[in-house]
Amino acid sequence: MKKFTNFLLAIMAGAFIAIGGIIYLLLENKIIGSLLFSTGLYAVLTLGLNLFTGKVGYLFQNKAKTYIPFLVIVYLGNLVGSVLVAELIKLTRASQAIVEAATKTSQLKIGDNYLSLFVLGIFCNLLVVHAVYQYNSNKHEIGKYIGIVLSIMVFILCGFEHSIADMFYFHAAGMLFTAKGLTSLLVITLGNIVGGVIIPCLMAFKEKNLSR
Repeated sequence: MKKFTNFLLAIMAGAFIAIGGIIYLLLENKIIGSLLFSTGLYAVLTLGLNLFTGKVGYLFQNKAKTYIPFLVIVYLGNLVGSVLVAELIKLTRASQAIVEAATKTSQLKIGDNYLSLFVLGIFCNLLVVHAVYQYNSNKHEIGKYIGIVLSIMVFILCGFEHSIADMFYFHAAGMLFTAKGLTSLLVITLGNIVGGVIIPCLMAFKEKNLSR
């Protein structure tokens, strides 16, 4: 039952990130779009949902035997949630605008080289995990949410790659379940994993060496 609950929480997290992706695609003003995209992570953190890019930051703080299977469940749940939102939004009057914008965005991403996608994935999750850490550790309520908004706006405006958001973009464009789409997503995911463990490792190193 615990696995199923975690899967459902992951589906909802993927759905909220996809909703953030929808508003970003629909707005021509990308600054406002990136600001409103942060609603996705805000919902994930305040509702206690399971988002892969956030949870991977705790990889080395847990036993690999149990945590890696948990991350797999979360990743698959995020995939289901993002794909489900992409399919449902295609049933609405917003379909044409979203598909066109998603296609343009996805072509740019999938047309990129793998090293670029990997590095952009690292930078993205460095910021996402920073946002999660700010939310969980900042003693000031306003600071918690400023950390979310600024981190998300920066990664969006810089063009960094978020694997769960890209699941939505790629599927809305009809490119996710293609060889190139899946390979690109895998590379981005690996980049997100690397980026996600940098801050936790740095914090652990700092505590170990400065506490002496």
